[in-house]
Amino acid sequence: MREAAARIRMFDPEWVVIAGRGTSDNAARYAQYVLGAFNQLSVALAVPSLFTLYGAPPRMGRALTIGISQSGQSPDVVAVIEEGHRQGGLTLAITNELDSPLAKAADMTLLLASGAEHAVAATKTYTNQLLLLAMLSAELGTDPARRAELELVPHAVESALGAAGVAAIGELAMHYMNAGRFLVLGRGFNYCTAFEIALKMKETSYVLAEPFSPADLLHGPIAMLEYGFPVVLVAPSGKATEDVHPFIDALEGRGARVIALSDRDDVLKRTSSGIRLPAGVPEWLSPIVSVVPGQLWARSLAMAKGIDSDRPRGLSKVTRTR
Repeated sequence: MREAAARIRMFDPEWVVIAGRGTSDNAARYAQYVLGAFNQLSVALAVPSLFTLYGAPPRMGRALTIGISQSGQSPDVVAVIEEGHRQGGLTLAITNELDSPLAKAADMTLLLASGAEHAVAATKTYTNQLLLLAMLSAELGTDPARRAELELVPHAVESALGAAGVAAIGELAMHYMNAGRFLVLGRGFNYCTAFEIALKMKETSYVLAEPFSPADLLHGPIAMLEYGFPVVLVAPSGKATEDVHPFIDALEGRGARVIALSDRDDVLKRTSSGIRLPAGVPEWLSPIVSVVPGQLWARSLAMAKGIDSDRPRGLSKVTRTR
């Protein structure tokens, strides 16, 4: 990590381009916030079809180009890295497979070291992707307090598993086993968490789960809400949830059933159902912790529907797209 950070500082990128698909794309959304807030880097999500279908890549010579992939196998993600390197930019792979095409194409590789993912839906890989991005941001910065905060993450994740209560989440899921559509909401650093929980619900329960920022929801889509509509709200303590109560008012005013993931008693007491998060987690690290109960929620919902969450229909572990 120190070596990668040193090379990035020496290169001094003007911006960052990140290529990923699915879960890895959601990790890239986290990077937009953590590298933007602490390292003053503008982060763009790559458009792989510009590289593979249209042959019209943007200028990347002054960019740090990052490819994020569990398997490192997808040709479109690899193509973005290869083009960034061809243009003279600096390239970095974040993958679980050191011998993958992605790792071989990049100037540097950060290994996820997650071990084998046996379930089709990636979970521990996503957690490690976020942690590596947080570590990279801290190493690129100069604040030693952020490095110390990183040391809290393993304990916080362990606490999240205990505080959430696997049995309690399973019981909660039984109340929603017949629901076919959900909204999943998160803002700021946890915008990515909303996307990732929604993806896991789609993959494992076959429900329509749409992720939104609460701010975006108010700009029109909130009109779809009606009595009994289930809404998963990711709301750990932080700047993004300081004004959450008027938003909860808006949801409840339309009859929504709100399931809150939060460490705040005032939020948990107000909503239809609550999944408790551990307190004291810095907001910039909260996505690593908040997503774990969300993953358990998605798994429990699949089980309540009688679905094997480890083997979703029609999906394979490695997906190759162009």
